[in-house]
Amino acid sequence: MGTPREAIHLAGKPDNPRLVGVDSGEDWTGRMEAWSEKRVRQLEKMNLSGYVLKKNSPSCGMERVKIWRASGQPTKDGVGAFAAILLRHLPLLPVEEEGRLEDPVLREHFVERVFAHRRWLDLAAGRFAMGPVVEFHSRHKLQLLAHSPDHYRRLGPLVAKGRALGAEGFRTEYGRLFMEGLAQKATRGRHVNVLQHMAGHFKESLSDEERRGIEESIADYRGREVALEVPLRLIRQGARRLKLEYLLHQTYFEPAPAGLKLRNHV
Repeated sequence: MGTPREAIHLAGKPDNPRLVGVDSGEDWTGRMEAWSEKRVRQLEKMNLSGYVLKKNSPSCGMERVKIWRASGQPTKDGVGAFAAILLRHLPLLPVEEEGRLEDPVLREHFVERVFAHRRWLDLAAGRFAMGPVVEFHSRHKLQLLAHSPDHYRRLGPLVAKGRALGAEGFRTEYGRLFMEGLAQKATRGRHVNVLQHMAGHFKESLSDEERRGIEESIADYRGREVALEVPLRLIRQGARRLKLEYLLHQTYFEPAPAGLKLRNHV
């Protein structure tokens, strides 16, 4: 497009906008689409964990990009020309806009998906064997339950019949459902459900005072008085003392490196 290039924007109908020069009116749509298709094929080979797009960009905006109408008034319902092709060709790749990452909840959700995607890619790249697959699924059960109970229920039977699908069929279907499930936003209610599920493993093994402390911390989280990390810390302490390996191995405790302190804000 040359250096410096003229300003560009999306213009036309919302269902089929064109990428045009603001002053010249030159239509760059076809050339941008051809370049984007080539670039996305390159990105696909790079085995990426995630991708961050540029807010409001006519090429790279993920949502609410201005489309200028013939009347001269814009509507904010567009997707950048490159971003649309990226999202269509790599639907499982965690993608977010840089501006939206200012929101701690959206940031936590994106980073969580990035690390989950990386773990899945590493597993899928290896030799297909049901032992590692079952272990992977078991470790992610509660994390999936917090995001999408429906996907949690659908993935269990899929793992049970994994060998019948064959390596490639299983990788494709499990990867799709796994990342689709984590793309659903974890709600406070679902987090509470998972916390109560975890606390149920203790039953009579902890003292009344310890169980009451966990129950109160979950209630405080439900009431938005404390961050998610507070009841999680108490539950993890109990699981360590009782050596509950199933709970201690759950990615739900640390879906991303603890040093990021993401759950101190949600």
